[in-house]
Amino acid sequence: MTLSEIPAGHTPGDAWEVCEPEEEGIDSNALDEGLSRFAAVCGELGVRRAVVVRGGRIIWSGGEEGVRVPVYSCTKSFLSACLGLLWDDGRCSPDDLAWRYHPPLQECYPAVTLRHLATFTSGYNHSTESVLRPAAPLFAPDEAFHYSDQSDLLAWILTRIAGESLRSLFQRRIGDRIGLRADEWEWRTQGMEDGVEVNGGTGFEQSGVWISAKGLARFGWLAARLGDWSGRQLVSRRYFAYAGRPLVPATTPPHDPTAWYNRLPGAYGLNWWVNGITADGRRLIGTAPPDLFMAQGNKNSICFILPSWRMTLVRVGPDVIVWPRAFEAAFAQLASAVRQDVNPSS
Repeated sequence: MTLSEIPAGHTPGDAWEVCEPEEEGIDSNALDEGLSRFAAVCGELGVRRAVVVRGGRIIWSGGEEGVRVPVYSCTKSFLSACLGLLWDDGRCSPDDLAWRYHPPLQECYPAVTLRHLATFTSGYNHSTESVLRPAAPLFAPDEAFHYSDQSDLLAWILTRIAGESLRSLFQRRIGDRIGLRADEWEWRTQGMEDGVEVNGGTGFEQSGVWISAKGLARFGWLAARLGDWSGRQLVSRRYFAYAGRPLVPATTPPHDPTAWYNRLPGAYGLNWWVNGITADGRRLIGTAPPDLFMAQGNKNSICFILPSWRMTLVRVGPDVIVWPRAFEAAFAQLASAVRQDVNPSS
């Protein structure tokens, strides 16, 4: 079944509509068991700061879903969406050479594109003074995968292309239209460049996105609908089709074989984690649908996006670090909760 064949369901208004799971084709007992398994591998917060959306309505929440917290590298997916907006506007594309927008890159990084920066395959290295000051490359483009703070460089480049802060761009083009009020979230700044506020792209606590699970779920539901909000395409399906698929081959070696990210090649898109096949021959989360993709941040802040299930599941911390494969038992149970005939209420 394609997304166009799945009814859009409800569009959240100023306040989320809340309903019983069964009203959206979900078995509540199976859902509760799945969330119990989910909580079992989380930290002390469990699923208190979690929310489940199905068909555009909240079918479960943990009681603290309105608490605003840093979501760390989930920030990268906000950054990616801004790239999508600018791509839709014809102002740049993932294949554009990065030095066109930041000339200091031309000498050492003549072949690096925006895609390389958004997939950590650029080999970018910088001075200790600033992420904007290039140093000798760590490797040639596409030769390895190095999860790093190069997202702050991409944030600066996209800010220059946009001519405004990325927070302003996101709020104006997405936030205002999906009901995410400006006072419900913040995207902190890494400083000023050429008189323009530059929001952090990497997701450091001092410069990244702060948001609640309920607020993040609005962005997640937009992504689950592949950019459609009540029949209006806010970000193109072309962008989501590109960004939400594996863009880093599983055969790509990690720059540091001992680093935590050494298991990520095969499951990384355009600053989104995706449910691809990793180097061990397994899907990132084998019990979840192949079309799953996610905004993933440190300390177990994560927004699972499941287009084929018409579902978004958001859990924010911060507490412990959890590798997504730890949620396989939870997703196996959640799969049994979802009625596969896709029985929407509208």
